[in-house]
Amino acid sequence: MDTHAVFLNGPKDLHLDQLPLKAPGEGDLVVEIAHSGISTGTEKLFWTGDMPPFPGSGYPLVPGYEAAGEVVEAAPGSGFKPGDHVFVPGANCFDGAFGLFGGAASRLVTAADRVTRIDSASGPEGALLALAATARHAMAGLNKHVPDLIVGHGVLGRLLARLTIAAGAPAPTVWETDPARQGGADGYEVLTPQDDPRRDYGAIYDASGNAAILDDLIGRLTKGGEIVLAGFYPQGLSFAFPPAFMREARLRVAAEWTREDLKVVGRLIESGALSMGGLITHQRPASEAEAAYRTAFESPDCLKMILNWKDAA
Repeated sequence: MDTHAVFLNGPKDLHLDQLPLKAPGEGDLVVEIAHSGISTGTEKLFWTGDMPPFPGSGYPLVPGYEAAGEVVEAAPGSGFKPGDHVFVPGANCFDGAFGLFGGAASRLVTAADRVTRIDSASGPEGALLALAATARHAMAGLNKHVPDLIVGHGVLGRLLARLTIAAGAPAPTVWETDPARQGGADGYEVLTPQDDPRRDYGAIYDASGNAAILDDLIGRLTKGGEIVLAGFYPQGLSFAFPPAFMREARLRVAAEWTREDLKVVGRLIESGALSMGGLITHQRPASEAEAAYRTAFESPDCLKMILNWKDAA
C-alpha cells in the first residue's frame, strides 16, 4: 500500500512523492486524508533547517500533524468503522521517511487510540483541531489564569482569544504589529504595543514565538504576574533580571496538547461555543505542495494554509 505524501528531503527541498506505507497492525486504522494543515511553527523550522535536535526527527521526513479524513479500514475492536471521520495528529507509518509528524499525506496508517472523531461536515476546519487543543492546553488546569493580554493575532492567538471569551472571562487585549493580521477580531480589541498604555497585566500569553519581546512583556506585568510561552522558540531565551525581580514575574512554558484537550475542544466546537471560522485564509491542492509551503511560510497575509488531498497525484 502506497501513499502520496509531502517529502521534505532537507531544508527548502520539498516535493510531493509516492511512499510505501507500513502494513496496518492490530488496533490500527487506515485513513484517507481529505485536508491537512501547514504549521508555521515547528514545520517552518524543519523547512528552514532551524529546528533544534528533536528525538525521532531527521531528514527526509513527512511533515504535518494536522490532518482530517475518513476511515477506510478499521481493525476489529478499534471502536471505529469505515466511513467515520477523524482528526489524525500525524503518523509514523512510512518506509523511507521519518514520520515524527507525518500527517501531510493522502493516506495514513495510525493507531486508533491516536485519532479523534470529528463531524463529517467540518470540512477543512477539521484539520485545525490540534491548534485549538494547543490553545486550550495552555489555558486549562489548576493554578492557571486565562490571558488578559495575548501577543500575536495569528491562528493560535485568535483561538486563545476565542477560548477566553468562551470561558466567560473578560475579553483579552491582543497585540499585533502586522497590519495584515490586525483584522478579524470578534469581541476583543487588537492593538499595536505602542498603542497600549497598560502595565498591569496579570497573565500575558505569547503566541508570537518572538523571544526578543520578553523584556517588553515583563515590563507590562503587574506584581506577581505571569508570562506564558505558548509559541515555539528555537533559540535560547534571556531577559533582564532587575525588572523581573521587581515584579516577582513568573514564566510558564505551555507544553504539547493532550488527548483530553482534543476531546474538550471537539465538544466546544460541536456545541457552537468555539468557532473555527475565519482561520483558514488559503487552500491549495496537494499537487501544489511546494508553492503552498512557501506561501504559508513567506506570505504575511496567510494565516492558515490547507492542502486538499482529493485527487492528489
